[in-house]
Amino acid sequence: MSITYCPIGVIHSSFKSIENMPIQPAAAAGVRGTVEVYSEFASGLRDLDGFSHIILLYHFHRAGKTKLIVTPFLDTEPRGLFATRAPSRPNPIGLSVVRLLGVEGSTLYIENVDVLDGTPLLDIKPYVPKFDHWDAERTGWLAPVGERIEGARADDRFGMQGEG
Repeated sequence: MSITYCPIGVIHSSFKSIENMPIQPAAAAGVRGTVEVYSEFASGLRDLDGFSHIILLYHFHRAGKTKLIVTPFLDTEPRGLFATRAPSRPNPIGLSVVRLLGVEGSTLYIENVDVLDGTPLLDIKPYVPKFDHWDAERTGWLAPVGERIEGARADDRFGMQGEG
């Protein structure tokens, strides 16, 4: 079975390179960007401005080849890919919860952006705490990482490919 998606827009940020980019929205506090939604999808933005946060689903367009064992950014031990948020996935889909500052036409103004400039946007969903927030009992290998998450930055360990 083959599945094909087409981008509905593009995410813009100040990050032109993966190196030194925040690795999660929690490490990107205050970082602003925009989302350009293509005109044919703009009517779908109706009522979105009533939400303070949104979920962006996007394609890791510069991810390297799939690796099932990776050493994640916040660790020095090799881990199973699906126990990480590394971009080198069989289906390179990323997810970020960002603050929605405003909507003007087909442009979204966002904050806490941890996404590479030019990233293809696949979908937008409203973040709803009653649906999306759960208290976690376990956080696996990340439990001892603790405070290192804030301000964490990426390096080139995932062999990002060239443009496009």
